[in-house]
Amino acid sequence: MTKTFPVLLASLLAVSTASVPLQVLAQQTQALDRIAAVVDEDVILQSELDRALANIKTQYAGRENQLPPDDVLSRQVLERLVLVKLQVTRAEGSGIRVSDQELNQAINSIAQQNGSNLETLRARLAQDGIDFDEFRRSVRDEIIVQRLRQSYAQSRVSVSEGEVDAAIKQQAVTGTQYHLAHILIATPDGADANQIATGKQKADGVKALLDKGELDFNAAAVRYSDSPNALEGGDLGWRSMDEIPQAFLQVMQDMKAGDVVGPLRGPSGFQLLKLVEVRDANAAASTGQTITEYHARHILVRVTDQQNDAAAKAKIDTLRARIAGGADFQAVARESSEDTNSRGQGGDLGWFPVDAFGPDFGRQVEGVTDGNISQPFRTDAGWHVVQRVATRQTDVGVDNQRAQVRETIGRRKLEEEYNRFLSELRGEAYVSFRSGDRAENTATPPQS
Repeated sequence: MTKTFPVLLASLLAVSTASVPLQVLAQQTQALDRIAAVVDEDVILQSELDRALANIKTQYAGRENQLPPDDVLSRQVLERLVLVKLQVTRAEGSGIRVSDQELNQAINSIAQQNGSNLETLRARLAQDGIDFDEFRRSVRDEIIVQRLRQSYAQSRVSVSEGEVDAAIKQQAVTGTQYHLAHILIATPDGADANQIATGKQKADGVKALLDKGELDFNAAAVRYSDSPNALEGGDLGWRSMDEIPQAFLQVMQDMKAGDVVGPLRGPSGFQLLKLVEVRDANAAASTGQTITEYHARHILVRVTDQQNDAAAKAKIDTLRARIAGGADFQAVARESSEDTNSRGQGGDLGWFPVDAFGPDFGRQVEGVTDGNISQPFRTDAGWHVVQRVATRQTDVGVDNQRAQVRETIGRRKLEEEYNRFLSELRGEAYVSFRSGDRAENTATPPQS
């Protein structure tokens, strides 16, 4: 199911094309009143955990052997639910909200992305045993978590022009990007010799399974990795040289696509690293990309409650006639244009691509030649006349490259900072497990 928003595997958005088995739904119904975990002043119900597990198992239909044992998978998914709960609580405490209108738009967008409408989506969710109100809550939580990440990025993550320059310089030298995946066998902060030895032994055991071909890397990551991206097969995405830790770079020199190295000791524990594939980062930039840009001025007369469409049209016709009679366009714009952003510059809009101000405006700019003036035309903003000043071809390959490099660096910084934030958030929280092998010996009264 294609979705508008990235989805945590533990969320209800992971609705598969196959129905959740009836026996699973029956189990969910029976478990409805049990508590799986207490998270600060909130709870996660066993039904939430069962539903998330069922969604993941549905996604892996036909590949069940890639999933870890049920107790391990349950522990991983419950941890994911705990993190979602903590993030939503922190976001709401920071004033992050999602209005009903925004939520309705998001759900309608999800339905449209899947080639259906709201009623069809609602019926499909009912068929899969998913309550629509609960689905709405899940979508709301997902949007809230995204906004928390965005807020965190804006306040904590910045990329300087110098960093972009250095990355582009490095890229020009190597011209290579690497698609990586990893498996983390975590060790505690300040681990003693026994804990380090245990971690190393486990990592060696996982590497032996990979070497023998008993598990593929993705399956091993899902089953054994302690990384937050374990359920995604340990995928780290594409990285350029400057985004890869020095310890990894040293061992990657002789690696080919598909190779796995490790265990490598790091601050978080022991890691196995897989080089998935390699690509030339400069290939797209070297082909170049040019677009047509226009330099234009305009005069706007708005349609308002005080100035109806007919009155606005009459005014723009008069202004157009004055310019045609010899009046200076910029002087008329400064005197009469109702676009406060450009009026002080004589209506000057600077250089822009054709679609910058919408398709209707763009067609008028394209329809006149340099130095000439359009006939009056209507857009959502009101009535305009446009004077096209000049045209140029601009190579945007460099701009695109810088934008991509800036985004890549920012994404890597956010990943590092946000994972640290999640670790702190989890460490500060009160979490009491009432389900699985970590269940505490605490009687839990039924939820009414």
